[in-house]
Amino acid sequence: MLIQVSQDFKKKTKAAVSSIIIFVFVYILIFLFTIVLALACIGGGIWLIIAKPMFLTLMVGAGLAGTGIFVFFFIIKFLFKKHINDRSYLTEIKRLDEPELFKMIDEIVKEAETNFPKKVYLSYDVNASVFYDSSFWSMFFPIQKNLTIGVGLINTTTKQELKAILSHEFGHFSQRSMKVGSYVYNVNQIIFNLVNDDASYRNSIEKFASFSGYFSIFASLAIFFTSKIQWVLAKMYSYVNIRHMALSREMEFHADEIAANISGSISLEESLLRLELASNSYNNVINFYEARISKNQSSKNIYREQFFVMNFLAEQSELETKYNLPYVKLTESGLFNKSKLNIENQWASHPSTEDRVAKLRQLNIVKETDNQPAKELFRDFEKTEEKLTAKLFSNVKYKHGRTDLEFENFKSEFEAQYQNDSFDKIFNNYYDNKNPNSEAKENALSENIQFENLYDNEKVELVYTLIALENDKKTIEAIANKEFILKTFDYDGRKYKATEAKKLIPAIDKSIVENKNLIAKNDSDIYNYFLKVAENQNRKSGFISLYQAFVDYDKQYEDQYKLYIDLVNATAFISTRTPFEQIKNNFITLKTLEEKLKYEIRFHLQNSLLTKDLSEQEVKDLEYYIEKEHIYFNNEEYFDHNLQILMNAINTLPYFLHRKYFLKKKDLLTLMKELEESQHVEKVS
Repeated sequence: MLIQVSQDFKKKTKAAVSSIIIFVFVYILIFLFTIVLALACIGGGIWLIIAKPMFLTLMVGAGLAGTGIFVFFFIIKFLFKKHINDRSYLTEIKRLDEPELFKMIDEIVKEAETNFPKKVYLSYDVNASVFYDSSFWSMFFPIQKNLTIGVGLINTTTKQELKAILSHEFGHFSQRSMKVGSYVYNVNQIIFNLVNDDASYRNSIEKFASFSGYFSIFASLAIFFTSKIQWVLAKMYSYVNIRHMALSREMEFHADEIAANISGSISLEESLLRLELASNSYNNVINFYEARISKNQSSKNIYREQFFVMNFLAEQSELETKYNLPYVKLTESGLFNKSKLNIENQWASHPSTEDRVAKLRQLNIVKETDNQPAKELFRDFEKTEEKLTAKLFSNVKYKHGRTDLEFENFKSEFEAQYQNDSFDKIFNNYYDNKNPNSEAKENALSENIQFENLYDNEKVELVYTLIALENDKKTIEAIANKEFILKTFDYDGRKYKATEAKKLIPAIDKSIVENKNLIAKNDSDIYNYFLKVAENQNRKSGFISLYQAFVDYDKQYEDQYKLYIDLVNATAFISTRTPFEQIKNNFITLKTLEEKLKYEIRFHLQNSLLTKDLSEQEVKDLEYYIEKEHIYFNNEEYFDHNLQILMNAINTLPYFLHRKYFLKKKDLLTLMKELEESQHVEKVS
């Protein structure tokens, strides 16, 4: 297969190669400098010892020679560095284990005209990747790649979609034109090793310094020289890396084109659009069990649960189904992103999903498809799922052993938790990122206002458009103030120079005001609509009372949260070097704030709705904290155990405040839902 590379690919390849050439030139200059320095230091050390042989000159001469050797070794240490990938989370599979899967990989390898992977692994997550253990010498000698396939990915794709995703991975290594990307990557790793990965090097210098007080002076001198070299290389890293990232984005498009030629455009597009939902579903299951470690609960098969959660969330979002999987449309994947600002992220290695889908639609390559579940490629996929699940949970430390939660129990508990932590679908996501208007007043309401109109997609878009406008304004202000350095950006389909950013702000401010007014008008209609509905059901006073309770807490919230900010600031000294006398004074000052914290913790512990999601041990720790006086510092020493109890209490305060806010908001929305449902029943009857 021969895919012609685009002009953008060629342009960014030239830029990446040019940056490498410049780096090589700079590196050679530094290399020559270190050789001269090393020879001068060694020669000077030997001359000093010969000129006046005695213990002092021996120490100084050896130290001087050591300085030169260490600086020279620093600049060549990458030659001995090998990057070994952690394989502890991987499970190797062989052709005899899964012949159908390997048959698919054979087909991809043949069509992509690349080599079969050295090894094939299964991982836990929703991803696929190709990796290899790299070193400097891998730029000159061919190295076989390894393939990793996430079980969470197999679980949520069709056979054709999985083939498309794997074809994309092999597409990175299928053509000679792609080799430059691998070369740039290795050069990038070399610079990174020189700039950042120097722990073992510093350990060697520290050992050298520990031999003698004389050597410590020369160790500091070696560190001085290497820090200056690192500064130069750090600048080179940024220069090379930006061009590497730009090339990486083009390589993604190129690999997509190879995947589309092998498996068709539609299969890759649909898998890309579902990927975020599949990944979120997997993470939801992991988070569910992380919260149950204290209850010693685990899963027998997280992938069966992932599949359930994915379809449950799709149902909540009213997504269509295709091939027994959620069908995510492009418009649905970016439903709540209303930003008009488009800035090419020069540090991003991947283009956006929207850009990738647009390119795939331009290609529009149609292939025969096999839309059976990808899991059918396995002899016994359920057994594989359970094996990976057991391996994953074997890494978790349980105090009293663990018990697998039955699938039906998981379903009911997850659904209950979801309903408990979210607002009803009846409001169409209107309140997910905004609150009921605390300024709403009773006034005349138009007779023709219907509930559906208050929460239709147009009103929801107003909310997310306002969020996008406010975020765009912050970014454009940063561009205008040169906090964000770039030459050009796109806004609302038009290209602007960075120097023009300030001119955009008044227009954005005008749009923000217009959106706020429209939202405020709708919120006023909502308040008065429910006042009228509540009045018709003789529940007006109850509605007003609950609405006012939310408004009151909304006003109190900032003051209560300020206590948390004050506590964080008042305890910041603990993590910094502070004189002993100052530490004592700081804890005396902290006492007043701590009394307020204990009062708040004691008050919130009395609310079972706030404590039900805390473990028994967490509640006991909080009770122990508020019941006793704790000493945090004495005899010039911190008491770490007591400090940990204090910090846990401080960090629990915002949880209580957030949770209480959410519950008050949900109580109000639940009443509004009940009022509307009763109104609907009355109309029907």
